[in-house]
Amino acid sequence: MRPLRYSINVTLDGCCDHRAIIPDEDLHRHGIENLNQADALLLGRVTYEMMEAAWRPPAGAGARPDWMEPFARSIDAAKKYVVSSTLDRVDWNAELVRGDLAKAVQQLKRESGKGLFTGGVKLPMALVELGLIDEYEFVVHPRLAGHGPTLFAGLSKHVDLRLISRLEFGSGAVAMRYEPRR
Repeated sequence: MRPLRYSINVTLDGCCDHRAIIPDEDLHRHGIENLNQADALLLGRVTYEMMEAAWRPPAGAGARPDWMEPFARSIDAAKKYVVSSTLDRVDWNAELVRGDLAKAVQQLKRESGKGLFTGGVKLPMALVELGLIDEYEFVVHPRLAGHGPTLFAGLSKHVDLRLISRLEFGSGAVAMRYEPRR
């Protein structure tokens, strides 16, 4: 069974708006390592559209630093499953997931492979409620944003986690991985 892993960047005050995070080479290298642990991405519509706008080729000359290019190539090549009831079609190596979310994700997890990887806010909330996330990674940045969306607001029940690894970056950001206590 393929594990479903979730990763999100968050500020010290809980903001998970990607614009509040300062990207750097170490974070993008870490992102590639995460992508290499998965056979496919599971994305909601908003995250899919945001990622597509940022990473789908071609990027104009000088549109981003050279150190972002390996991440751009990795995300571009990744198989993507997009959960959406509003999109009529997707491309960019993607297919739509519709209908019963629990059944669809359980089927994807039953397939052989290294794993599935998800990010974002709304879809992961639904996946947490369904008990489908096998590993959580919070990359906590040393910044106070003072605004923005926060994670898991309105969660119906507590989810207890156990720390399984910790990685500190030169920027002071810390990636902490957890698994659910079952």
